[in-house]
Amino acid sequence: MRKGNWRLGVLLALAACGPGEDATVRPVPTNRKPNYFDVKGFLDSQVAELNRQQPVVEKQVRLRDGNVETTRVTKTDWSKELQIFYQADINKPALRGAYEIEPVNQQNSPSTAYKRKSGIEGSVQELVVTKAADRPESIIATIIQDNPLFYSEKKLRLQANNRGLQSYSVEGIQKLVMFDTVRYTVRTRIVE
Repeated sequence: MRKGNWRLGVLLALAACGPGEDATVRPVPTNRKPNYFDVKGFLDSQVAELNRQQPVVEKQVRLRDGNVETTRVTKTDWSKELQIFYQADINKPALRGAYEIEPVNQQNSPSTAYKRKSGIEGSVQELVVTKAADRPESIIATIIQDNPLFYSEKKLRLQANNRGLQSYSVEGIQKLVMFDTVRYTVRTRIVE
């Protein structure tokens, strides 16, 4: 047998080992309805719109010493800017059924809390979505990562209105073993 012909023989043998006639092939649904609020879909639409508009934003950062620095930014890559908020997406297949859905009583706006069930692993501890006129008005997520070497807790907040995203903030704590705890706050407001 020539050098190239043995490969053809192996491919034919593998093809013969395919599924039998009784095997059923189930297509993977491409547009399955999310079990929980679609954070990723909301963020994707906001990123596209904000990249198109390129609004001016005002950022405030609280530093270690407690001082606040404020700056205005005229050009923003919104996919990078909002990247941290994609961590609040709980519609991953591995998290299906991992959250309890509870209505929350708010003034005039229906809210839903998605709370991680005990014993379930996942970094998003809780996601609270407040809607107005069937669109998100507020999204708040608590994300915790805890292992023997590292502890991190982040509180993510997004505020929107009928025109889209208006402001967002990240408040966090990070602690590495044998290092000081770092607390930080970043607040951003769309100025337009």
